[in-house]
Amino acid sequence: MSRLLSSLPRKTLSSTQLRSGVGSSSRAYGLIARSVQASDIQDDIAKIRRDFLAVKENFVRIPDALKGIPKMNPLGIYVNKNLRLDNIQVYGFDYDYTLAHYSPNLQTLIYDLAKEYMVNEFKYPQSCLEFKYDPTFPIRGLYYDKLKGCLLKLDFFGSIEPDGCYFGRHKLSRNEIVEIYGTRHIGRDQLWGLVGLMDFFCFSEACLIADMVQHFVDAKLDFDASYIYEDVNYAIQHVHQSGLVHKGILSDPDRYIVKNGQLLHFLKMLKEKGKNLFLLTNSPYNFVDGGMRFMLEDSLGQRESWRELFDVVIAKANKPNFYTSEHPFRCYDVEKDTLAYSKVDAFLPNKIYYHGCLKSFLNVTKWKGPEVMYFGDHLFSDLRGPSKAGWRTAAIIQELESEIQIQNEDSYRFEQAKFHAIQELLGKLHATVSNGERSEEYDSLYELLNDERQKVRCTMKKMFNRSFGATFLTDTGQESAFAYNIHQYADVYTSKPENFLFYPSEAWLHVPFDIKIMPHHVKGSFKLVQDSIGHVKGKCVHQPRKMETYLYTEERFESSKNLKFCWKSRFIHFGIGFRSLYPNRNCSRVFQFRILKFTN
Repeated sequence: MSRLLSSLPRKTLSSTQLRSGVGSSSRAYGLIARSVQASDIQDDIAKIRRDFLAVKENFVRIPDALKGIPKMNPLGIYVNKNLRLDNIQVYGFDYDYTLAHYSPNLQTLIYDLAKEYMVNEFKYPQSCLEFKYDPTFPIRGLYYDKLKGCLLKLDFFGSIEPDGCYFGRHKLSRNEIVEIYGTRHIGRDQLWGLVGLMDFFCFSEACLIADMVQHFVDAKLDFDASYIYEDVNYAIQHVHQSGLVHKGILSDPDRYIVKNGQLLHFLKMLKEKGKNLFLLTNSPYNFVDGGMRFMLEDSLGQRESWRELFDVVIAKANKPNFYTSEHPFRCYDVEKDTLAYSKVDAFLPNKIYYHGCLKSFLNVTKWKGPEVMYFGDHLFSDLRGPSKAGWRTAAIIQELESEIQIQNEDSYRFEQAKFHAIQELLGKLHATVSNGERSEEYDSLYELLNDERQKVRCTMKKMFNRSFGATFLTDTGQESAFAYNIHQYADVYTSKPENFLFYPSEAWLHVPFDIKIMPHHVKGSFKLVQDSIGHVKGKCVHQPRKMETYLYTEERFESSKNLKFCWKSRFIHFGIGFRSLYPNRNCSRVFQFRILKFTN
């Protein structure tokens, strides 16, 4: 019999044939298979619903689970590219929002001056004078679409944030965004029509653009979105270049300038370490001098001058053209307010220089690129040029400090953990309908999970900014387009230069090797929280009690102690984040890891 069976011709059925049935006798099998498959899907959906209800009941345990996740330092220095400070011999600084920090009142001043200029010079309606600057509306890092008139917040990959697109002061819905753009994904190759608002003066500019667009919409007047931008941008530039803003600040420095004695300590520390210092700013000297004297008046001695701290002082540098032009330097006469005609072959002590270019600067100083680090707040005007020239770069992002403080708060971390829990359950739910068939049970559970996710996203967003959320993050916790630019052009970034006082001058600053994009973001895993609140595969597991240092080799994990490890919950901790651990037997190198240890 066995020989007879083996002699019969054999036919191999494809996976498609097996699912659909082959021949008349197989049709019933196909129906049964689809019925079993549908039943399995319903079981999966029911299980996900039970998981969600169980996780939701255990949300109260999240605060205890979060205690094991480290908090970030609001005054820290965050590293995108490895940097040895002992190799840095020259420190250069921008002035506005780098050495000098201003109060929020400055944005109102710029907004009002630009608004008045547009009415008086460009003949905008008198009713525009009633506009008021709204500090709760804009953030740094937005984009303005000159073709469509929309103010956008983009994520790291160039997609429009669903809740971060405004036409005037009207927030566009997802359907409206798709109707205008066809898709939420802009793409980096299509950003040519967008204008980035990246420096700290962009707050007033973004707000004024939105208010002007809204005015034309409300008045039902035709307008060209590009004209709105050109007029607002010209007005903003005019109030700076004409000196109107500078006069307003110096007329009431207590209202606008923040005093900073720590800055003097930092600059003096660098001089004592034998470092060379230079100031490179677009602002005129008289404005810089007035601001520096006010900031440091409580710290400087009567006979001391801030100019003695710098080897070279360059004003009206016209960045970013400074880095690519061949404009000559001119020596500025402080007393006569005139420029000398003689060629600048050397930078003399206690002298002020105007204009110039990077090529001449390097020829005169003989400072080599890698030994120079430049501090600035504008990613394009301040840092892109130096980065391409081989200088090391430090971005000063004033709002970084407050955003980290918010991320460290238990209320934010609690909502973030909830979001990741719901997000993972949504992912599992989507996986159950890979064939495109959706049941009522699926739709019901999807609506429930999505509503919960939206509530959490809205809560987290409003903790930063009610209109656009966080500067560095999207509503889903991913990095923003602004974070992308920081990553591109800043070797390190921090909230103010004097934060370097907390680090040794010879420190080696290394990139954390468990980061997604930005090193100041804690990447907490939902599964860590899920395990901690006691719901993994229907079982309760113990919370991690301690961390131990392990060596992962090709063959085994080694530790100085005999410890039990729960392999159902595999996490590896690289300084600030968590990842699933999948041992690779072919790994020949030895790495030192910190493993979250689950003990019985």
